[in-house]
Amino acid sequence: MKRLAARYAAALAACAMALALPALAQTWPTKAIRLVVPFAPGGSSEIVARTVAQKMSESMGQQVYVDNKPGGAGNIAMLEVAHAAPDGYTLILGHIGTLAVNPYMFSKLPYDVNKDFVPISLLAKVPTVYVVNADLPVRDLKDLVALAQKREVFYGSAGNASAGHLATEYLKLAIKVPLTHVPYKGTGPQLTDLLGGRTDASAAGVPALLQHIKSGKLRAIAVGEPHRVPILPDVPTVAEQGYPGFETSQWYGLIGPAGIPDAVVKRLSEEAAKAVRSKEVQEKFAADSAIGVGDTPAEFAAFIKLEQTRWERVVKAASIKAD
Repeated sequence: MKRLAARYAAALAACAMALALPALAQTWPTKAIRLVVPFAPGGSSEIVARTVAQKMSESMGQQVYVDNKPGGAGNIAMLEVAHAAPDGYTLILGHIGTLAVNPYMFSKLPYDVNKDFVPISLLAKVPTVYVVNADLPVRDLKDLVALAQKREVFYGSAGNASAGHLATEYLKLAIKVPLTHVPYKGTGPQLTDLLGGRTDASAAGVPALLQHIKSGKLRAIAVGEPHRVPILPDVPTVAEQGYPGFETSQWYGLIGPAGIPDAVVKRLSEEAAKAVRSKEVQEKFAADSAIGVGDTPAEFAAFIKLEQTRWERVVKAASIKAD
């Protein structure tokens, strides 16, 4: 009898929870929501976070405010949010680095990206573009392969394990020719040497390179997205040039600590998608060469898994270690 009574009580509790979830979605939020950005102010991460947060604030009737917490390649902020109350009032901007690269680049992390967080919505992608110094006789990947077969080709990046380093190591796996990495202490010095012809090639998000492409000082030879990007319509994708399935971009999405009620996750996902698809956000993203997404939690979770598979292979093949 006691066992039967316990089962009955559990069933009643489950029913009560099921009835309460829709009501929770309607009444939540009742206070401001903190959106942690695990990087210093400036750059694409903050543009995406602040643009979406402002629009979500307008729609939800509560402020969504951005809190920058840089350090440790994003790991410091990720650990803090992993331990936050799972009530939906503390979120973090997930990123290709923190979610898909760091788990394989660091020998040990103080949290599990797949167990300690819940995906909410992929917000935006910033396409990667591959460029060469305009004086090189290289107009596409076929030419780059031919040049690398004749002589050593040097590519610069903003440092070991930077986005440009990872993206070019990924390209090396695809085109199967050696390219020699030259790490710099930041994007500025790296670009100075590339423009001066002291290195041959580089990869970065479109915004960082666009002015030099437009001026003719750098030549874009491929973009990492599966489809051509509107701002560079004449530049073919890597996949178009004979490497199907190739995809790389900087991407940003909403995640929160595991345990947030499903109704709250659903509400956040819907509000994020509505914000991303608004005219104001689309225009802001377009100005910074970002592509808005706004997908569901299940779709974002599947995307993260795919990206983890992709970048685990790249990190291990290139022996990239951060510690």
